[in-house]
Amino acid sequence: MFQSCFRRLLAVVAVLLLSQFAPARAASTLRYTLSMPAPQTHYFEVEMALGGFSKQYTDVKMPVWAPGSYLVREFAKNVEGFEAKAGNEALRTEKITKNTWRVYHPRAKDFTVRYRVYAFELSVRTSFIDAAHGYLNGTSVFMYPAEGQQLPSTLTVQPAPGWTQVTTSLKPAGGTFTYRSANYDELADSPIEIGTHKVLSFDVNGTPHTIAMFGNPQYDEARLLSDMKRTCEEAHRVVGQNPLDRYVFIIHNIDRGTGGLEHLFSTTLSVSRNAYSSEAGWKGFLGLVAHEYFHLWNVKRIRPVALGPFNYDAENYTRMLWVSEGGTEYFSNLIVQRAGFVTPEGYLADLSNGIGRVENTPGNKQQAAAESSFDAWIKYYRPNENSQNTGISYYDKGEVIGAVLDLMIINETKGQKSLDDVMRYLYDQYYKKLGRGFTDDEYQDAVAKVAGRRFDDFFRKNVYGTETLPYSTALGYAGLTLTTTPVTTDATLGANVSTAGGKFTVTSVVRNGSAWQGGLSVADEILAINGARLTDDPNKLLVGVPAGTPVSMIVSRDGQLKEVTLPLLAGSNQRYRIEKLPNPSAQQQTVYSKWLRTK
Repeated sequence: MFQSCFRRLLAVVAVLLLSQFAPARAASTLRYTLSMPAPQTHYFEVEMALGGFSKQYTDVKMPVWAPGSYLVREFAKNVEGFEAKAGNEALRTEKITKNTWRVYHPRAKDFTVRYRVYAFELSVRTSFIDAAHGYLNGTSVFMYPAEGQQLPSTLTVQPAPGWTQVTTSLKPAGGTFTYRSANYDELADSPIEIGTHKVLSFDVNGTPHTIAMFGNPQYDEARLLSDMKRTCEEAHRVVGQNPLDRYVFIIHNIDRGTGGLEHLFSTTLSVSRNAYSSEAGWKGFLGLVAHEYFHLWNVKRIRPVALGPFNYDAENYTRMLWVSEGGTEYFSNLIVQRAGFVTPEGYLADLSNGIGRVENTPGNKQQAAAESSFDAWIKYYRPNENSQNTGISYYDKGEVIGAVLDLMIINETKGQKSLDDVMRYLYDQYYKKLGRGFTDDEYQDAVAKVAGRRFDDFFRKNVYGTETLPYSTALGYAGLTLTTTPVTTDATLGANVSTAGGKFTVTSVVRNGSAWQGGLSVADEILAINGARLTDDPNKLLVGVPAGTPVSMIVSRDGQLKEVTLPLLAGSNQRYRIEKLPNPSAQQQTVYSKWLRTK
């Protein structure tokens, strides 16, 4: 008995000693190669080399959405030719969910996955390649091991023949067009532009900023660099801390620009080619630069808890997009004004228009800003003919909430603090100190800490409820007043009508307007009004018609003729204008100066 126990003890000791000198098991490795041998066919080709994966099988995934664009887009639909090999041996694979492939490799720890991605949607949130250039967002091209989202990786880009430029915020890893990522999140959040585009650069606070300019627009290069630099410098002043060691702008200059999308160390901007040729277009461009650039703080570092680490398999719900997107729109407009590209009066005019967009949208009284944020996944990117009646943009509503909240904070602190200080607190407390996002309640706590009092009633009524924002009170703090005048006192149809193909077809109906109450419906083809055949858009024909005038219509509905009688009502839309009071008090002047940096 003793000898048996002694032998077992010796065996255990031997195993422990051997383990001290045995070589450590190699960590898993991940290498990507991206090629595009025939760009005119709109395909990227991807190779993933996986090393040190010791299980019987490995699942690899393709995300279903792109962070910053809150819609499940099913990127796996563009994948084809999926295969895996260990050396020259083909491995068994099967697709087990809509975006997951299982690779069986019981005898091999190292294996390679290959697949193709069809990429022919040129937007800031998807991927695209043709004979002129290639552009990709990582979530729509690169898969990742299901249990290896935190694995570092390298990526080698093999440009199409004749292409000489690769621009990305990924850090070089040695070798031609080879880059490294700390984890999949970084790879997915670093778009890549490939082709023969022009590359420009400037520095902000010691940080190099690179511009990849695709599309050959006509612009003043010196002015572009100077104005973008000023915009970025002003953005830095909001939070007062620079989280960057590099930054990349990818600018697609196309026939009709579509906006931008933020990333951790970069952004992609889609700009109309002629935007640089007018002052309005130039201001719009700088506003887009400011918006996407400010996201490097607000969203990428100052963020709701739901927005990172990401679940790439499903929706990531938050009620805070009114802060993340609407708040960014608010600050971007202030940044352009503070940088001197827009006068204070010009800014107030823009804010007046923003209030009008919110208050003239019927859905503003149906959907709260927080609800709009939460439902972004099913509503914002999927609008229909009734969207204006049922919802409100968290961009638009968040912008005006930001303005009101800022004025409340400035007034409460007698010009000592502002919404800028809330952003600074969130950055220090949650990004730097705790390394996480904030909750809805923690955002309200941050506002209270800066302002010195709570605004719970405001949040309940105006953010989580649909009560009208206290515009007059907030603007009054700054010696301003909000005036409203009807857009028209005449009768309005309360419907939009398409004249395509010589037909007059209703495309949308406004809640509680004439068409809504009279039963005119979307898809109705209007044939006649008051017995006369219709020959022009009925909205034009009603100009100058007094409210209360009855009107009858003959419409074709699903191929059948119907008579509709409308009680013509006056239009409900209002024109908003922010104006200065004639004799502001000292306190009001202090608030105004703090808000718009006029001193």
